[in-house]
Amino acid sequence: MKMRRSIHWVVIGLLMLSVSVLSLSTVSAAQIGVGISVRIGPPALPVYAQPICPGPGYMWTPGYWAWNDDGGYYWVPGTWVVGPVGMLWTPGYWGFGGGFYAWHAGYWGPHVGFYGGINYGFGYGGVGFGGGEWRGGRFFYNRSVTNVNVTNVTNVYNRTVVVNNVHTSFNGPGGIEARPTRQEEAYGRESHRAALATQSQHEHAASQNRQLFASENHGRPAIAATGRAGEFNGAHVQRASTAGEAYHAPNISPREARVQSLNNSGGNRGFNQSARNQPARNGGSFNDRGGARPGNREQMSRGSSRDRATPARTERPNRAPARGEAKGNGREHR
Repeated sequence: MKMRRSIHWVVIGLLMLSVSVLSLSTVSAAQIGVGISVRIGPPALPVYAQPICPGPGYMWTPGYWAWNDDGGYYWVPGTWVVGPVGMLWTPGYWGFGGGFYAWHAGYWGPHVGFYGGINYGFGYGGVGFGGGEWRGGRFFYNRSVTNVNVTNVTNVYNRTVVVNNVHTSFNGPGGIEARPTRQEEAYGRESHRAALATQSQHEHAASQNRQLFASENHGRPAIAATGRAGEFNGAHVQRASTAGEAYHAPNISPREARVQSLNNSGGNRGFNQSARNQPARNGGSFNDRGGARPGNREQMSRGSSRDRATPARTERPNRAPARGEAKGNGREHR
């Protein structure tokens, strides 16, 4: 009898543990994660052209700087992937606050949420997405900012978007000081999906390629964008034409730069004055350089590719126009 009772409680315990694990998994999948945190910031975004769209259903996911504890920042090339029907990609972004930079993971959802105000180009100008839209079960491409061949993709339209020339790659003091609107916050709470397996594999492959590390390419990767995920050679691979700004090697090792804390909330929360003297992007100090300091939703001038661009016009905080590159297929990221 005692043995039966013991087995009974063991079974109940296992069931409760399973339910708890499943519940945690569900919550994790429903959240926009804050991942790796480091003490040095990412290089500026390189300038590159977009490969031609492979065909209907492919959606553009812009390139970004990822982190490796052994080698530091490495470039994950922008690429075309077959996206989930009815969903749009919100890129991930680095946010600075509390003395460190934290990575906010991207996700698929019904709308494009906040991605730090970063100008990733090709329709991702810092607010929303101007590169295309879903109409029923078909995705239509805006040829003003995407490189589409109408012989194999017929769902197209033309809509002019605003261009900015800022290549700053992080959000927060010293970078792009944008804040999410209420609408973007609402989009972030919608049901969404994490990166696709093809995107994860693409990032992993990039982490194995030494020429994609900033320490090797000095902010100008030879493989800046690819025609398809994981396709790192061939006619559709685009090389960066230039680095977003001069790259300076960090003065500490990648492992020293890694913030080993499970309690970091990261991103653009918890700014404080002490962060001003923390190591910044490219191994510098916030007191050693100037940075672009646009207010919420400022439109930047085209005059320079550096972060010191001068604000040209301030838009209303809650306005969310699509921004991207100048009209023309295959135009470089601006």
